[in-house]
Amino acid sequence: MVLDEFYKLNNGQRIPKLALGTWQTPNDVAAEVVATAIEAGYRHIDTAIAYENESGVGAGLKAALETTGIHRESVFITTKIPAEVKTYDDAVRSIQESMDRLDAFHIDMMLIHAPRPWNEMGSTSGNCYFKENIEVWKALEEAYEAGKIRTIGVSNFEIDDLNNILAGGRVMPAVNQIRVHIGHVPTELIDFCEQNGILVEAYSPNATGRLMNVPEVCAMAEKYHVSVPQLASRFVLQLGLLPLPKSTHKERILENAELDFEINSNDMAALLKMKGM
Repeated sequence: MVLDEFYKLNNGQRIPKLALGTWQTPNDVAAEVVATAIEAGYRHIDTAIAYENESGVGAGLKAALETTGIHRESVFITTKIPAEVKTYDDAVRSIQESMDRLDAFHIDMMLIHAPRPWNEMGSTSGNCYFKENIEVWKALEEAYEAGKIRTIGVSNFEIDDLNNILAGGRVMPAVNQIRVHIGHVPTELIDFCEQNGILVEAYSPNATGRLMNVPEVCAMAEKYHVSVPQLASRFVLQLGLLPLPKSTHKERILENAELDFEINSNDMAALLKMKGM
């Protein structure tokens, strides 16, 4: 069962192969959603300061631990420093504020949410923020070495951004969380991460719902007697990546974890050929 499976990160930590994403999950419902997921067997929850739901995630974690009796060490919580935070002092402050909102003695993983502020992402000119990202990385390294954070990584980083961290940091990023889904597989970036021992996490594995409108994908999901989101997450898993499906509905949360089927090699090849989604 996928919920019981793990990847081993480059620092020796184990990370559950499937995560519940909480982007666009309002803080006032996050506690119930997270508690439901953990009670259903999820052991990896992904949030971010920018999602404005860390306190709800923390409350849901606490409630689920009390209900299920499982140990805190059994649940992997990821959060992220905002893309706009680009100084050491602001990063230190963000780390502590996340710990406070999550009501946590430690955070399992914390990422730099993006290499540039969101309003500059996608721009081919302007500041690369290489020096600033090293400052933020230094704050993460210090929290990691102090035991406040168990694992550190990045999100939305391209190869040049990763090379900057590899050259200027002391600790290797364990993860790069990027957009990967059927119709959008950045092979060169994924290969670079794998060659450097960096696990790729795939957010929006269902392309924020767009795959539901692709007839070929719907037909293939029907062939395997699964939903499109299930097919999408299985596709990501078979690439050796970690999917982060999201939902606020209990039945979907449960369904999204039912991934114990295999897409055959011909169908994987057909899905890999799809572009532009």
